[in-house]
Amino acid sequence: MKLLVDMNLSPDWVPLLASHGWEACHWSTIGPGNAPDSTLMSWAREHRHIVLTQDLDFSQLLYTTRESGPSVILLRMDNEFDSAAREHVCAAIALAETQLTAGALLTISGHRVRLRHLPISPAS
Repeated sequence: MKLLVDMNLSPDWVPLLASHGWEACHWSTIGPGNAPDSTLMSWAREHRHIVLTQDLDFSQLLYTTRESGPSVILLRMDNEFDSAAREHVCAAIALAETQLTAGALLTISGHRVRLRHLPISPAS
C-alpha cells in the first residue's frame, strides 16, 4: 500500500509508515507546498496512493465529487507527535488496509475509527 502524506502533517510520518511496511512519501517531495487539494487528489489517484491528512477539505472533495478514489485517511487528533496516537493510527490503517485499497474514507480521532466506503453518497 502506498501513502501520500499531506503538507499539514510532519514528514516524520514517512519513516513511521515505512516501518509498518507501507510505501510512503510526503507531498513536499512531490509538488509545491501551496498546491490545491484537488492537485494532491489527482496525483494520488493517478499514482495509486492513499492520502493521509488532517485537512477536512479532502473528505469534502470526496463527498462533492462522488469519486471512488483515492482513499483518504483523515486524522482528527490534537497532537500528531504523540507516540501512542501514532501507533493507534498505524493500527487502524493496518485493520482497514483492504478497504483502503478498494476505496474508503478512514477517519481516526482519539480512540474512535470510522470507515466509509467510496464513493460517498448523501445517504451514507
